[in-house]
Amino acid sequence: MSTPTTPRIELHRGGDRMKTRISWLDSKHSFSFGEHYDPDNTHHGLLLVNNEDVVLPGEGFDTHPHRDMEIVTWVLGGSLVHQDSLGHNGVIYPGLAQRMSAGTGIMHSEKNDSWRLDGTLPAHDEPVHFVQMWVVPDEPGLDPGYQQLEIDAELARGDLVTVASGLPRYRDRTAIAINSSHAAMHVARMSAESSGVTLPEAPYLHVFVARGEVDVEGIGTLAQGDAVRLTRSGGQLVRPHGAAEVLVWEMHARLGGG
Repeated sequence: MSTPTTPRIELHRGGDRMKTRISWLDSKHSFSFGEHYDPDNTHHGLLLVNNEDVVLPGEGFDTHPHRDMEIVTWVLGGSLVHQDSLGHNGVIYPGLAQRMSAGTGIMHSEKNDSWRLDGTLPAHDEPVHFVQMWVVPDEPGLDPGYQQLEIDAELARGDLVTVASGLPRYRDRTAIAINSSHAAMHVARMSAESSGVTLPEAPYLHVFVARGEVDVEGIGTLAQGDAVRLTRSGGQLVRPHGAAEVLVWEMHARLGGG
């Protein structure tokens, strides 16, 4: 892994993303994923996957394996049930930070069926809308693990909140830990009255508009689903047009070096 020498800005519009659409799933892929492969769009920094998914009620991803990956799931609307081979199960909802470390291997499922986990809940007809992100761990063969934490109160302040991180600089202020000492994920949930947030400076940044519309200083307007990939940059002000939510990956290394 190494750091870049040339500043670069790449704007990627949400409508240009690769898509997987089946009866119960609407998935949009920022990077190559599954059968959608583009050799020029495999990752940015250490971020390999940034999938925006909408899953219908009673449906979801059946039990499947993962290995040697740090997986962060961020729910924007509705609720997602997680169950894994380590015995963890629970409902992920907006404002709850969640991380799964696949390590030497883990099996899990993700479904929009919370009423089946808790027999006291009535069935519902609300889709679940979430973003799932994968980053490379520091080394392969780590122990698999799981962590979640409610951070809704911190998000309500409208600041850039460090949600998941392995960077030493955020050790005392991150919500959940990931096994990547070169990466951190931040979220800003901004109101219409917000004056905006400032992007951290890093060799690699990935800024994804999860909700609403924002202006990024020196770049322009980004709508929901748009993303900007920055190399050797940071310090730009991000201002919302009304209520908006942005997900920011700060990375100090790149997969494969270069």
